[in-house]
Amino acid sequence: MARNFRSRFPFLVAGLTLTLAAAGALLHAQSQPLPQQLPNLGQQITPLAPAGAQFQMLNPGLAPPAQNWLASNAVTSVVSPDHKTMLVLTSGYNRFNLGNVQVATGGVTWNAADSNEYVFVYDISNPTPVQKQAVQIPITYNGIAFDPSGSAFYVPGCTYDLVHIITPTATGVWKEQTQPLTLGHRLGFGLNLTPNGATAVNSQVGVYPCAAGVSLSTAGATPGDTLVVANYYNDSITVFTGGLGKWSTPGAEVDLRPGKASPAPNPQTGVPGGEYPFWVVVKGSGPSATAHVSSVRDREIDVVRLSGTPAVTARIAVMGQPNKMVLNAAQTLLFVAEDQSDTVDVIDTVTNSIRETVPVVAPLLPFSLAQSGYKGANPNNVALSPDESQLYVTDGNLNCISVVALGGSASGDRVTGLIPTGWYPNAVSFSGDGNTVYAINGKSPTGPNANWCYGGYGPPGSPACFGANTYNPQLVKAGLQTFPRPSATQLAALTQQVALNNRFSSSESASDAAVMAAVHKGVQHVIFILRENRTYDQLLGDLPIGNGDPALTEFGQTVTPNLHNLVQKFTTLDNFMDTAEVSYDGWTWSTAAQTPDVVQKQWPVVYAYRGLSLDSTGLDRNVNVSIPTTAGRIAADPFTSPDADVLPGTTDIGAPDGPNNQLNTGFLWDSALRANLTVRNYGFFIDGTLYSTATNAIPPLRNPFSTGTIVSHPSNVSLTPFTDVYFRGFDPVFPDYWRFKEWEREFDANERRARPTVGAPRFPETLASLTLVRLMHDHTGNFDTAIDGVNTPELQVADNDYAVGLLIDKIAHSRYANNTLIFVIEDDAQDGGDHVDSHRSIALVAGAWVKQGTLVSTQYNTLDFLRTMEEVLGLPPMNLNDALAHPMADIFTTTPNPWTYTATPSALLYNTQLPLPPRQTALIVPKPTHNAKYWARATKGMDFSDADRVDSDDFNEILWKGMMGNRPYPAAPTGSDLRQNRAELLARYRVSRKQKVKAPPRANKDRDPD
Repeated sequence: MARNFRSRFPFLVAGLTLTLAAAGALLHAQSQPLPQQLPNLGQQITPLAPAGAQFQMLNPGLAPPAQNWLASNAVTSVVSPDHKTMLVLTSGYNRFNLGNVQVATGGVTWNAADSNEYVFVYDISNPTPVQKQAVQIPITYNGIAFDPSGSAFYVPGCTYDLVHIITPTATGVWKEQTQPLTLGHRLGFGLNLTPNGATAVNSQVGVYPCAAGVSLSTAGATPGDTLVVANYYNDSITVFTGGLGKWSTPGAEVDLRPGKASPAPNPQTGVPGGEYPFWVVVKGSGPSATAHVSSVRDREIDVVRLSGTPAVTARIAVMGQPNKMVLNAAQTLLFVAEDQSDTVDVIDTVTNSIRETVPVVAPLLPFSLAQSGYKGANPNNVALSPDESQLYVTDGNLNCISVVALGGSASGDRVTGLIPTGWYPNAVSFSGDGNTVYAINGKSPTGPNANWCYGGYGPPGSPACFGANTYNPQLVKAGLQTFPRPSATQLAALTQQVALNNRFSSSESASDAAVMAAVHKGVQHVIFILRENRTYDQLLGDLPIGNGDPALTEFGQTVTPNLHNLVQKFTTLDNFMDTAEVSYDGWTWSTAAQTPDVVQKQWPVVYAYRGLSLDSTGLDRNVNVSIPTTAGRIAADPFTSPDADVLPGTTDIGAPDGPNNQLNTGFLWDSALRANLTVRNYGFFIDGTLYSTATNAIPPLRNPFSTGTIVSHPSNVSLTPFTDVYFRGFDPVFPDYWRFKEWEREFDANERRARPTVGAPRFPETLASLTLVRLMHDHTGNFDTAIDGVNTPELQVADNDYAVGLLIDKIAHSRYANNTLIFVIEDDAQDGGDHVDSHRSIALVAGAWVKQGTLVSTQYNTLDFLRTMEEVLGLPPMNLNDALAHPMADIFTTTPNPWTYTATPSALLYNTQLPLPPRQTALIVPKPTHNAKYWARATKGMDFSDADRVDSDDFNEILWKGMMGNRPYPAAPTGSDLRQNRAELLARYRVSRKQKVKAPPRANKDRDPD
């Protein structure tokens, strides 16, 4: 009997029940494989759709207790020169933790021996790949290459600043047997210890180097005589010569930036170029060797002469972000996958010019989408079939491979079809005869993470649930898909399957369109509030309605009364998914409905604390690139390097493009500005690097406007003119109450200026069409320095809840009550457990046009949320993702309802010094579970200077222990529907909450001071 793909392989959904223990176990195609849903994206995947397809997870075969551990984020595959061996490289989170916890330090015990990256070695002598080995590498970043002799392969070590050389032993086992090639960069280079960059070294502020792509000469060279490494965070390449066993060291470094590479007397100081070099291919060998390097930030291919003194000889401008590349056998053509533009450029390596630009998806989109100029495929890799008749392009965001026909005339559509893959394909390879295709994907659906209890602190016998390894990035798993190369007929059917998987033919229903048209006509203002990191069960699991699990509720009704009141007053959305995995990609998903491939690649490495930086909110390598001049950057942040060649210009590597390739303008506010709407920004894309520094810090002023003190430096070019510089950005020291008061100050001031003269017919509008408000205190942190006594997790979440309530209260009692909608979401849901899905989170819409007192269980996600705001404002979609999303029409009415709202502070806040309404005599004020001293010591050494700079699962483990003590935890996640019998479920929950819980034993008085 045919069974559902999802139910057959539960580990793909939950990451807990591992039915496949043996490495290399295969999943075989059925005659009619059913799709697997990606609820946080609204897509589905069908990796078994190609005839004869097989799919296997990547199990490195670790020793117990990690024998069932599956690797994540497979990024690159390469085939040996004899076509008998394939290597698959991971560069991801890949951290495995043991069940025990280091109570004295607050940290979990990582299995350091196995918490590494992997090179999976497969025998592909026959079509079915057979896993032979998994080589562990501490840190990697996408780069891997075979020596042309086949007797070695090379893996750059990212922040280790070296290149590993892996060779076979006498028994055929691959092993690192020789010293790696060192690259000679200073670890932590660019860290300025004093203002004005007095100790700046070569490049950026406070980042480590990272070696990425690697390539060797091949033509006439066995083994290769030249090896080139792309220094991703040093804006250079390193060139080694000599060949295997005799590489010359140190290598020759070539700085790719015009200001460093251009010779005197005409240096091009401060000119962008060569930055973020990611991939490299070497053409020729010996004296004729040339390197082609992809500069992701500056969107160019840098051509470097390798003979003599290596030097940049040409810069080839491209439209998109150049990703991975491949040469044809004759080395006359270079094929470059380009994110953002959704194209492949074909470059003539003789003339160093673009011969052809191939759109990889648009020819197969429905006419309306193709003509729109919308992008969003995230093409990231290319592979040539052995006969060079076809080019296969992996489209990460559409979960497919584009098949490009080569040869013949350049006219006409090159893309002949699409092949469905697993979630987020990153590479594709061919067997030697070209008849078998191997595609690797980086992700898998996560399902529930209700068994993720952050450590299971408590007395002997308490559950140690943290050993379940179900933190959101740990639930993401990689896969290897194998299938025969499709025929033309098969390709046509597979293309239709990809269209179905991505809802290419979906359209808005007439009834939904009518509802949204009515709302658009009645609403002139949208206020978008973005919060941080919480799940549905974590905050709303105790609601009397909806599919919540109260056993997972940490910040329930007592802590978040306004959220509870508001979702019940308006519409409770109990099946809403945050599209993102973490905050790094969460901010681009939440503000642009897309995440560039560079962010998709970087976030798992960053969150595993293996290197790189958070480059998705305008701070590239901690440099505010929205400020065009070095002097301006230093004025905003005196710790900035004075070197004019440090990321010159305003291009932001993590910012998506707008429609029709408009550089870095793919955000919601850009769309509003293109439509001539007004925008006002409170806290989005703010450089907060000075908030937590010991010197030259921006103090946590409650009313900075009163002293004219600028506390926010915008980090997005188009937002800069519309930003309130007195509204503080991300900083857990600072209560959201004061952020609300700054928003209210400007709101009230505008209202006073808008008062009519005698006889004026009506007030002029002063509230912006689109208002952006970041209220972030539900992230929590900085307990030892937090002001006004808002210094424990409960108090900070309650403060956030009160600020949201106050803002909605203000609008409810203003002249904007009937023509304004307030939209509230979390950027991601990584910091809590949920019994349905690790992406399930909170979404709230408040206003006169929202249904009241209803429960809506329609499966929505961040993309639908953005599409809804767009339709309310009359904006077109920004890209393919929101163009294919659906507005949340079933939460709205076509005529406005009377409404009002009065914010209520949590009783917990009366433990603080915030200026609250007078306390009612009968009000019982509960105490937080622990005091600030406890939380400060429990989180000692953690970095709260920006969202997710702390080790998130470590922090959440501390939160669970501190908040829940030794409270018993649910046995295993079931994904059950808990909408029924809510009264009985909540009654049991309340009894368990009232039971006296003995405090866990103190392993260290510094850990539990109260």
